[in-house]
Amino acid sequence: MRTRLKAQCAALALLALAGVTTQAAETLNVVTFGGAFEAAAKKAWMDPFTQSNGTQFSLESYDGGLAKLSAMEQAKNTTWDLIDLETNDAITACDEGLLRKFDKKSLGKTSDFIPGSISDCAVASMVWSTVYAYDSSKLKNAPTTVNDFFDVQKFPGKRGLRKSPKVAMEWALIADGVDPKDVYKVLGTPAGVDRAFKKLDTIKKNIVWWESGAQAPQLLADGAVVMVQAYNGRIDDAVKKDHKPFKAVWDAQVYDFEWWGIPSGAKHADLASKFIVSQAQPKASSDLAKYIAYAPPRKDAVALVDKQRLADMPTAPDNFKRAVQINANFWADNADAINKRFQVWLTQ
Repeated sequence: MRTRLKAQCAALALLALAGVTTQAAETLNVVTFGGAFEAAAKKAWMDPFTQSNGTQFSLESYDGGLAKLSAMEQAKNTTWDLIDLETNDAITACDEGLLRKFDKKSLGKTSDFIPGSISDCAVASMVWSTVYAYDSSKLKNAPTTVNDFFDVQKFPGKRGLRKSPKVAMEWALIADGVDPKDVYKVLGTPAGVDRAFKKLDTIKKNIVWWESGAQAPQLLADGAVVMVQAYNGRIDDAVKKDHKPFKAVWDAQVYDFEWWGIPSGAKHADLASKFIVSQAQPKASSDLAKYIAYAPPRKDAVALVDKQRLADMPTAPDNFKRAVQINANFWADNADAINKRFQVWLTQ
C-alpha cells in the first residue's frame, strides 16, 4: 500500500513537472516592424521575459496596416498573439473588433503614463518620431529645416520618402508655410489636401520611395539619396552601431506612440497581456533607450534613462521645438480617402 502511494505521489510530481515544463515552453508569436526596434525590444524586454518564466518568442516582421490581421480574424485562424501597431491602426483595429480590450488596472499606476498612451485595446510601448537625415560627409552645407528637404535647388539630389501620404502631407504643408500647430486644421479641408499634393509635386521627380524602415538608412548609405525620411531610431542605430556619419534634422519631426495590441483571436492572450504589463514597468520601459533612441511613454521611466541618451530622444527639448504629434484620429478617419488619391497621384 505504502509502495503504491509513493508511486502515485511520484507520478503526480512528474505530471506537475510536465505541466511546468509545458507552461515554460509556451511561445508568443509577435509581429513587429522588425529591424532596429525589434532587435532592441528583444534585448530590453523579450530576453528578460524569457529568463523570468521561460516563454519563447517567435518574431515576424511586417510593414504595418491591418489587412493580414483582418483576414486572419475573419478566417478564425489568428496566428499572432501580439502585434506592434501605429496609432491610427490601433484605433481602427479596436473599433473594428480586431483587438481584445485591455485591462488598464493590470498596469498599476496609470497616472504615470503620458496622457493618451493607454487606450481601450492597446498600450503604448514607446515614443518614436519620423525625421529626415543626411550624410554629413557628403553635404558640406547642412540642411536644418523641413523647407530644405523640399529645396532641390539649394540641395540638389534625390529624396527618400516612405511610400505613404502620412508625414509627407504634414511636411509638405509646413514647408509651404503652414504653422505646425495648424497642420491638421488645414489638412482637414479639400483645399489643404490640394495644397499638400501641389507642394509634393515640386519634388516628385526627385523622390525615391521606400516601404520597409530598413530601406531608409540603406538608401542614404548607398548614396541613392541626399536626404531621407526615416524613423529616428533607424538613424540612431546606423550612427551608433554602424558608425555612419548621418545627422538627423528634427525640425517638424512628426512623433507618435507605438502600441502593443492583442488580436481578438490570439491563442496566448493571457501570456501576451502578462508580457505587456512586464514591459510597461518603469525599469523595463526605460531599458529600451539603452538599445535605440525611442523614449518611454511613462514619466517615471524617463528619470531612469541616461541623461546623455535623452538628447537623442524625440522628446528632448532641443528636438521638440517644432514637433508635430501625429493626429491619429485624423488618419483613422481620412486614411482611406487620402490613400486612394495618393495612389492615383503616384501614377500621374
